[in-house]
Amino acid sequence: MTISPVIASFWDEATGSWQYVFHDPETMKGAIVDPVWNFDPLSGTTATRDAQKILDYVRDAGITVEWILDTHPHADHFSAAGWLKGRLGAQTGVGEHVVKVQALWKGIYNLGDDFVADGRQWDRMFTDGETFMVGSLPVRVMFSPGHTMASVTFVAGDAAFVHDTLMMPDSGTSRADFPGGSSAALYKSLQGILALPAATRLFVGHDYAPGRPAAFMATVAEHRAANIHLADAPDQETFQARRDARDATLALPKLMLAALQINIRGGRAPAPETNGRRYLKLPLDQFEER
Repeated sequence: MTISPVIASFWDEATGSWQYVFHDPETMKGAIVDPVWNFDPLSGTTATRDAQKILDYVRDAGITVEWILDTHPHADHFSAAGWLKGRLGAQTGVGEHVVKVQALWKGIYNLGDDFVADGRQWDRMFTDGETFMVGSLPVRVMFSPGHTMASVTFVAGDAAFVHDTLMMPDSGTSRADFPGGSSAALYKSLQGILALPAATRLFVGHDYAPGRPAAFMATVAEHRAANIHLADAPDQETFQARRDARDATLALPKLMLAALQINIRGGRAPAPETNGRRYLKLPLDQFEER
């Protein structure tokens, strides 16, 4: 019998990001997925408004958090995994291919030897097909690249946290034009996700609420029937042309150059400099204007 985890969703309106807590109702053991550390790019200030809501929720609900999970290093918000780990003592986890993203962005930022791109910033790097437990709930890891080289989907019972692969059906799929991204890889990842049982609940990483309230979940069956990029069952060539054409119109996320410096460190800021302050770098002319 498939366990149906209890899932709570938390929306960060500023970045359109969805964050989740899921737990096993039998043991009250749980996990946090993709928590947001708030950042104001104009003032350079950080805040823990979203992470505190999650912390309050798990404490009020009596959930013992065993894992804090990043589906990938995000380009549009800071990860609050490090902050929450310090308060909950839970293990942090990410897909094993995060080391490729770390190496890529280490070069872009020209980081020194003090930044080691071997994934040590997380407690566990999961392999494709690996299963770990949250209470009595098995969670399977699906390597699902395309949006990034490191993206994974966490399948927990009848739920799957699909990060930035699928959007809601009326918004289609996620972009694949970031450094290391690939619309070909994304197509193959989507086929794997859509091969899950039809009733599987797919929880997305973002929704920008196009003329409707923000939404976060649709089933595999609903995506097969109504996703605007997939409902006609395109072949790979057709999907890639569709996805690449859309990506060519999109500006880079406004927080990307700041966020990746935090997120390749597992949700932690760079070490303080001699004046006690922490700094982010901005690589000039690395990307073309859009």
